[in-house]
Amino acid sequence: MAGVTAEKLGDSVAQHMRSDFVCLRADRTVADALAAIRAAPAEGRVLYFYAVDDMNRLLGVVPTRRLLLSQPDCLVADIMDRQVIAIPQSATVLEARQFFALHHLLGFPVVDDEHRLQGVVDVNLYAGELTGLNRSADCDDLFQLIGVHAAEAEHASPADAFRKRFPWLLCNIGGGIIAAWLGGFFELELKRVVELALFIPVVLNLAESVSTQSVSLAIEALHGRRPTLPTILRRLRSELTTALLLGIAAGAVVGLMEFAWRGNFRLFLVLLGGIAGGMSCSALVGAAMPNLLRLLRFDPRVAAGPIALASADVVTILLYFNLARWLLR
Repeated sequence: MAGVTAEKLGDSVAQHMRSDFVCLRADRTVADALAAIRAAPAEGRVLYFYAVDDMNRLLGVVPTRRLLLSQPDCLVADIMDRQVIAIPQSATVLEARQFFALHHLLGFPVVDDEHRLQGVVDVNLYAGELTGLNRSADCDDLFQLIGVHAAEAEHASPADAFRKRFPWLLCNIGGGIIAAWLGGFFELELKRVVELALFIPVVLNLAESVSTQSVSLAIEALHGRRPTLPTILRRLRSELTTALLLGIAAGAVVGLMEFAWRGNFRLFLVLLGGIAGGMSCSALVGAAMPNLLRLLRFDPRVAAGPIALASADVVTILLYFNLARWLLR
């Protein structure tokens, strides 16, 4: 199976799976299994042998070495590995790529909702043309995430580069100015607890980091397909949960360091809530922005990063200082 292009990443994996695989009945002996393989050899290369029941439901995978060296009267069920990783037939090519990246196997079985074996996908789905695609597309995404096209970065003159890149820096400048302006409304809190100002860089940096991660993941998920409302909501829920866990962990670390240093429990709560809340809100904005821009027919790779970072600054500073006003009275 040849590699796939960017336009195919949203395809169902069923469109790219192979049908020339070898499956063995789990209730048969090794001798029967080898005889069946010889009688009807697979046309393509064989990476794994899959064991199924009489309803073609996937039960396990049989290592080649174990199949060849086992006694002829052994049952296939006795030598198979029951811990088999399968890709659902409803998965996309992009999601199948993640299986290869996570598990480092040469192939995976594809099953339907009732776990019946439908086909196999091998490493060619992840390699081949896709390898070149990853080098160019991922590089381009990295540049465009900060408002720069990869081709422009290579060929533009300094004047052209300035003209095309500076407008997106204005998003960050604007976000920073708004955040500073908003901070002016909380001068009383800053005078009362000077440590609030000391932790602003940490709070903002964490929010910007998780926002950038969320934008990157959202852009990757948009490759080759148009977002739908159920898909967007599912990803937003997942990203919010992840960011909340990250925020609680990061906020607890920073807050405990402050408590060990200054012993101010209320400031500990401000840091915990400000970091957890800021990271959660920033992740939501970061995950939603590329999808929103795609729905509005803008290129999310160019605009999503700067806009999400500016929004993360504003939302986080508001949450941080309002928590301080409430808890440090």
